[in-house]
Amino acid sequence: MALAAPVSASTAAAEEPVKERLTAQAPEKEVQDRRAAAAPAKERGLKHIVSEYHTRTPSKYTARSWKPFAKALRTAAAVADDTSAGKSEVADAKTALMTAAGDLKAADEGTFQTITNNTFWNDTDGNPIYSQGGGVFKFGDTYYWYGVHYRGAELYRANPTRKYDGDVSFVSIPVYSSKDLVNWKFENRVATRSTGVGSGANLGGAGWVGRLGVSYNENTGKYVLATQMWHTGRGGHGVLLLQGDSPTDTFDYGYFQTQITNSPTTGTGDQTVFTDDNGKDYLIFSNREGRSRGFVAKFRESDSLRIEPGVEIRRGSGREGNAMFKLDGKYYHAASDLHGWNTSVNYVNESTSSNVQGSYSGEYVLAGTEMDYSHVTQTGFFVTVNGTKQNTVIYAGDRWADFAWNGIGYNQWVPITKTGARPQFHSVSQWQFNATTGEWRAGPANNYILNPDIQADRIIVSSVRGWRNLGGSVTNVNGGVNGSRFALQVSNSGGVEQRIASVPAGTYTLSLHARGSAGQVVITGANGSQRTLGIPSSSGWAKRELTGIALPSGAATVTVRASGSGGVIVDQLSLVKTSGDTPPPPGVRYEVETAPAECQGTIDSDHSGFSGSGFCNGANAAGSYAQFTVNSETARTATVGIRFANAASAGARPANLVVNGTTVGPVSFETTGAWSNWSTKTATVPLNAGSNTIWLDPTTAAGLPNIDCLDVAAPAA
Repeated sequence: MALAAPVSASTAAAEEPVKERLTAQAPEKEVQDRRAAAAPAKERGLKHIVSEYHTRTPSKYTARSWKPFAKALRTAAAVADDTSAGKSEVADAKTALMTAAGDLKAADEGTFQTITNNTFWNDTDGNPIYSQGGGVFKFGDTYYWYGVHYRGAELYRANPTRKYDGDVSFVSIPVYSSKDLVNWKFENRVATRSTGVGSGANLGGAGWVGRLGVSYNENTGKYVLATQMWHTGRGGHGVLLLQGDSPTDTFDYGYFQTQITNSPTTGTGDQTVFTDDNGKDYLIFSNREGRSRGFVAKFRESDSLRIEPGVEIRRGSGREGNAMFKLDGKYYHAASDLHGWNTSVNYVNESTSSNVQGSYSGEYVLAGTEMDYSHVTQTGFFVTVNGTKQNTVIYAGDRWADFAWNGIGYNQWVPITKTGARPQFHSVSQWQFNATTGEWRAGPANNYILNPDIQADRIIVSSVRGWRNLGGSVTNVNGGVNGSRFALQVSNSGGVEQRIASVPAGTYTLSLHARGSAGQVVITGANGSQRTLGIPSSSGWAKRELTGIALPSGAATVTVRASGSGGVIVDQLSLVKTSGDTPPPPGVRYEVETAPAECQGTIDSDHSGFSGSGFCNGANAAGSYAQFTVNSETARTATVGIRFANAASAGARPANLVVNGTTVGPVSFETTGAWSNWSTKTATVPLNAGSNTIWLDPTTAAGLPNIDCLDVAAPAA
């Protein structure tokens, strides 16, 4: 995260004093001895990992990839049960098992899952995800997401119309797991305020904890977490290294390094952890004061408990949010402007050799980040997915609560792909991703207007980011909808326009909130067709909407003009596609309003776009299910499509998909933008010959979204 640790009044020593080093080493040994006495490493780590991997099912993977995995699992289980096994044998078994698990290949092509930005995210139990300024790392066949839970995130979630950017009180470092990078299960708090940091101090006494990542050390079999820490009781600024025996273990103190050789300052000025394809781990960081120099430093290979000398790869303007990704054989260092936590474009330096610590090009602006300042974020971290069909990088943007409705606890993830010789940032508010194939597509509720809430600039300006002035006075005034900070003001006879590079063909709805004098919004398609939304004068905020807008594939232009003497103020502009949701798989459609289907709620028909004669409006309660009875001539695995609608105000509504009494997995029903916007969520389920029950069981008190029908694909020919 781009929020910097407070700068101490005096500069910390260039190197950790000898006395400090000695006191750091003693607790390290004491912790190791205490851990060994409490439980052998193979019990705390290897046995846990073996037990977790025993849940894998052979039929879900190719036979070629399953065979070496099964062998590694048998070997690891034997080592875990061998009371005489040494530490190196345990580490080797763990490494071999994780490597084989990482090489597992799915037997199918996976499914698309939906990522919705600009909202609070929950885990699979419906609880808030608190994971600021961290990273996602793949160990074996599972992704693990680590970050910081700050007290300010709780406050912001409870009331996002206020500022909490100064509340960085550390609560814990949680870890979540996922197979698809969309549905995240809470696993553990790997560190808390009571976690020791050497010399008798703990994390609760730190003035700052943040910007962290995790590496795996093949020699020790340990997982090492590196985080920034500022602690007056430990010598000031530095990199704290904690370690655990499994990805979800409780991590203990390893070392506190105040100085990285070749960096001109103690500590780091934003950092992330990058793991290369060969398993080598690096700290990506800038110098703390000024942040004009970017470094790549290797973790010590023997145990990952020291950061080796940094190699400088960039020098110039101050940058923060330093992070790295690798795409199609090239390394990319990305960072943001250094100007008070503001959003910015992303500046990229790309490698000119095959060495991550080699030479890099001069910086350039990452294409796609200009229109809305990287989806109103700074650089956070990256996740590279080398899929079976394409390689995609997930950009995880850092949005801090510098003002209302724009920050702490909001996770902004968008795809980056290669377009020509350089990567391309795709600013989407909702998208769907297949973690197996690496493919992505815009989501059904994606807003094609960029900087629609006029928040990207974060200060008052006379030319609003993403919107071209057409004359008159244009600015972003204080006081937006629902307590947000800014709105767009266009004076009499003035106007702005935004050219959207490409929209898919379809029917759209244009909406916004407006107040003040009269005005109009014109949407122009690639073929020159135009539709106009009139805005009557209003003393308070009022929503205005234009439906049924037919647009061809290609560029589209949105123009806002004022026609009244006082000018018009607009906010929350939206252009959402309302037709052409995911087509049902060929097969049989089961309507929820037709027996023997059941709806724990009412069958309603007050929102357009449903199939059949109605839809299930479930009761707002956990366990208020919708159930379908599906017939199959043979026992088989089938693809099903669940058609649903979920208004933006309703928030995501998670549920379990239960087939014949067995939960086959979680389903996340994200918002579709409105109750009349329908989308289809697909999943793969096992069917018995004869009658089957498919049950959607909501896991939170919000209940299910509106459920229309269930489509079951026909058997393969």
